[in-house]
Amino acid sequence: MLSEKNWFMPPSDLMTAEEFVAGREELPDGGRWVELVSGKLVTLSPPTIEHGTAVLNFSKALARHTQANREGYACFELGFLLSRRPDTLLFPAVSYFTSGPMFAESDKVLTETCPTLVVEVASTNDRRRDFDQRVSGWLNWGVPVVWVLDPQEKQVHAVEQGRGGQRLSEHQELLGGSVLPGFQVRVAELFQVPAWAR
Repeated sequence: MLSEKNWFMPPSDLMTAEEFVAGREELPDGGRWVELVSGKLVTLSPPTIEHGTAVLNFSKALARHTQANREGYACFELGFLLSRRPDTLLFPAVSYFTSGPMFAESDKVLTETCPTLVVEVASTNDRRRDFDQRVSGWLNWGVPVVWVLDPQEKQVHAVEQGRGGQRLSEHQELLGGSVLPGFQVRVAELFQVPAWAR
């Protein structure tokens, strides 16, 4: 484990992904809202209730699709090592894999395996401010499709490699296209507050 002073490094020092993972539990909230960007710790605001609602509703829609098609699996807050020297380790809300052995990535803390889909949630100001840069980073790394759920505007920004992006309003449907054929969910459903929480 890293000692406490390691978490207050001078700006010139860079942390590796392995060092970050080894000492992550020492951070507040077990480091759940901290990422590593170019070797430096970046703390995100804790997710909002709306963030959690969007992830829950999306997970339900994805589970329906997965069960019907019997392929692919989702991971939640899995770390992806996008670059080395300096290391960048990001934790999207949801990632979805359709290749490789089933559940191969499920028990990992971090991976260098590229998923089929990454889902981000632009719920807090810091998550909203940087989502264009994050989407570009995922696409440049090789992720075929990135969806950004926006609980504030009740929209989804859907971006696919080589095909640009589109902004879907709550009256439209989010479709899986060639990457998740047959997947569909109304955008409004992603942001609907569950009956038990009303």
